[in-house]
Amino acid sequence: MNQRFIVTKEHRRFTEFADAVRRGRTIGLCFGPAGVGKTLSARRYAHWEKAYDLLTYWGPRADSDAKVYAALARSRTVLYTPSVLTTPRVLKDELDQALARTSICIEQHLEAVGQITPARRHGRNYVELLIVDESERLRPTALELLRDRYDRDNIALILIGMPGLEKQFSHYPQFYSRVGFAHQYRPLGTDELLFVLQRHWRSLGKTLDSEDFTDAQAIATITRITRGNFRLLERLFPQIERVMRINELDTITNDVIEAAASTLVIGTT
Repeated sequence: MNQRFIVTKEHRRFTEFADAVRRGRTIGLCFGPAGVGKTLSARRYAHWEKAYDLLTYWGPRADSDAKVYAALARSRTVLYTPSVLTTPRVLKDELDQALARTSICIEQHLEAVGQITPARRHGRNYVELLIVDESERLRPTALELLRDRYDRDNIALILIGMPGLEKQFSHYPQFYSRVGFAHQYRPLGTDELLFVLQRHWRSLGKTLDSEDFTDAQAIATITRITRGNFRLLERLFPQIERVMRINELDTITNDVIEAAASTLVIGTT
C-alpha cells in the first residue's frame, strides 16, 4: 500500500478532520460510498501498514521495530475493524489489547529519545485517537461500550462507514450528542482523477496527453465506468495491462478499457 498510495485532496481533508477530532478529544463520523478511499486514508493516518504485523503477532522485538515505534508515537492512533460477529465482550478485549500494545510501543520510542525515563513508566495510555472502520457492524451495546471508553479514558473516537451512518447513530442520543465533527468522503474529482490516471499511465510506461483524441476518449471512458471510485480504478488498471499484454497492444484505447471493464463485476458506485 505504501508504494501505491496517492495523496489526494480527500485524503488531506480526512487528515485535517482526524487531527481536529484528536485535538478536540471529541467523536467524529466519517462516511462515504464504498471504494472511495476511507479505509486507505485511515490506515495511512494511523501508520497501520507499518504497525499491523508488529501489533498483531506480538513477540520478540527487532532493531527495525524502532521505526514502527516512532510512527506510532507520531500518530498516537489505533485503527480497529470489528468483524461481522464481534460481540461487545470481544470488542472490549481486542481494543484493550490493541491500546495496550500500541502504548507500549509508543513508550519504547519516548524512552529511546529521552522524553521519559524507566522510573516514570506506569503503564499509562499514550493513544489519543481510536478509529473504528466498518462501524455499521457495531451493535447498540458495542456503541455504549465505546461511549463509556470515550468518557472514562478521554480518547478521541472516529467511526467510519457508509452514507447514512450519521442518521443511523442519531438514534442513540447519548452517543450522538457527543459527536463533534462529521466528514463526508467523496469520490475523486475531475482534476484528481486525471492526476491519478497520469500516474497509472506512467506505471505502464506511457504518457497521458489529454489533448490527444485517443487519450481524451480513454479518460472519458474511465470516468464513465469508475465515476471517481478509487477502488474500482485500482481494479481496472491491472485488467487494462492484462488486455494489452495478451493482445500485444501498445496504446490504451477506448476498446482496451471496455474489454478490461467487461472482466470486472461493477456494482453501483
